[in-house]
Amino acid sequence: MSLEQKVGQLMMVPLFAGNGASDVQSLVQKDHVGSVLLLGNWKNGTTAVAQVSSTLQGYTSDGIGLLICADQEGGQVQHLTGTGFDTMPSAVKQGQMSVEDLRAAAKTWGSQLKSAGVNVDLAPVAGTVQTQSRSQNAPIGALDRDFGLDTTGNGQHAAAFVNGMRDAGVMSSVKHFPGLGGVTGNTDFTDSDITDTTTTLNSGQIEGFHQALQSNPDMVMMSLATYSQIDPEEPAAFSSKILNDYLRGTLGYQGVVTSDSMSAAALGSIPTKELGVRFVSAGGDLICIGANEYVRPILTGLVQKAQSDTAFAQQVDQAALRVLTLKVNAGLAG
Repeated sequence: MSLEQKVGQLMMVPLFAGNGASDVQSLVQKDHVGSVLLLGNWKNGTTAVAQVSSTLQGYTSDGIGLLICADQEGGQVQHLTGTGFDTMPSAVKQGQMSVEDLRAAAKTWGSQLKSAGVNVDLAPVAGTVQTQSRSQNAPIGALDRDFGLDTTGNGQHAAAFVNGMRDAGVMSSVKHFPGLGGVTGNTDFTDSDITDTTTTLNSGQIEGFHQALQSNPDMVMMSLATYSQIDPEEPAAFSSKILNDYLRGTLGYQGVVTSDSMSAAALGSIPTKELGVRFVSAGGDLICIGANEYVRPILTGLVQKAQSDTAFAQQVDQAALRVLTLKVNAGLAG
């Protein structure tokens, strides 16, 4: 594979509801982009999404299929709706199910995604709310995006969700490591109040992820918050101490590590061209991008860095191999 092909496999680019697949055609065909994220409110049901998914897969020409991804958590975070998609309860309500019932429900939801050509669900949230009240925790608790249980219960329910999706043939991503339950600001919309001052590598919130990782999820998504007790210098997605040393090293996770959206406000002070480079340098693999204007600078930054830095080029090789291994295991590549 050429360098450009490898870098393309590290990119997850947005396709917004209401726009045709042709919006990303050039990125897939010319820039070898390997993953597409369906964003916005896709309201026209499984058949309409399946048509878009089929068109997207038709753009590939190298025998390597696309990861077609969606945020389909339930409750306030369900981007795909309409005929063929059940209305999913919030994660808090999912937490009131037994793990057996949740696994069965997730299999049903996953089957609906699969019928629409979506092969990755960027869910579930495995974090545990740490703030005094749920409403204070803007990214998770206030939106009922966690399972509403203790760390063990949250982790077990996250694992059940992952297993149910796998039963349906859909991959999933446990998020947002090492947890957004201890911040008051929402990293998507602000760069303030997004430092977790309490979570340590031995804290309960981390234990919930230990439980979730028992299901061997296809992906783990990194948080964009900063954890001052672990690495006060870098957001988790850019922290080799959290991502490489702890998640991959101590916990032994060898799957694909993806980022939360690189276009989030939390990263607004960092030059766009550096975002992908910093993530891959920390040990990350799949760069999630939620805004079109971020795609080209991130692509360019990765290629230029790899051309000038042999050690970074080796990290690109390793990241691309992990993504391609995932695709082979999913039947998307030979």
